[in-house]
Amino acid sequence: MRTIFSWLYLILAFGFIYLPVVVLVLYSFQESGLPVPPFDGPSLKWYDDVLRDSDVTDALTHSLLVAVGSSVVAVIFGFLAAYGLARYTFSGSPFIRLLLIAPLTVSYLIVGLGLLIVLTRVGLGLSLVTAGIGHVVINLPLAFAIIFASMNAKQENAERAARDLGATEMRVIFFVTVPMLMPAIAAAFFLSVTLSWDEFIISFLLTRFDITLPVEIWSMLRSGLSPRLNAIGSVVFLISVAVVLILEFTVLRKRHL
Repeated sequence: MRTIFSWLYLILAFGFIYLPVVVLVLYSFQESGLPVPPFDGPSLKWYDDVLRDSDVTDALTHSLLVAVGSSVVAVIFGFLAAYGLARYTFSGSPFIRLLLIAPLTVSYLIVGLGLLIVLTRVGLGLSLVTAGIGHVVINLPLAFAIIFASMNAKQENAERAARDLGATEMRVIFFVTVPMLMPAIAAAFFLSVTLSWDEFIISFLLTRFDITLPVEIWSMLRSGLSPRLNAIGSVVFLISVAVVLILEFTVLRKRHL
């Protein structure tokens, strides 16, 4: 009986998680103009329509640029902060760590509004650059936490040995520390890309004309439901799954070996 309830619970849990995705993908192949039963298909016309829409493809490109660019910057700053706070101890280091991680507990709406006020006051026009700045702000604490948690005595001993052999500090970082922390760095990068890819509030507040894909989807929703939205959602889901699979087969598998 316990086994039956365990399997039932497992089926319900996975059904709750994945059923909306299955419905989304299924009705992206709908032939008619409404993504509602009965299913009329399959048809690829909505994917063709989406890929021919310059607004959607431009928004998709913008999302990729912002996600990758902001993640690179967040990981670089996160690594430097983690390295400095892990290798050098001073009286205020716990407080600085707290400040670095604190944005994880703050609503994206508050972060976005604060950045909007600051960036407009300094005269920086709203664009993909300002959206990227906002994504760095929300992804840097995550990158810092992942990399800092992976630093241990093993890397410190290897760094000390490299210095004893005459390596400069920069060579120690690039040829010892970074390679040993590469799984954590890659994990921080891919997770940052995934979060930035789906982020809406900050992108909505900090862009004007060159918008990202979540903002484009929101503007399309104001016209009502359409299989075009299902097709776009399916593409976004496919890209997110691809990022997770790359992370699993390149980083997490090496960590488990």
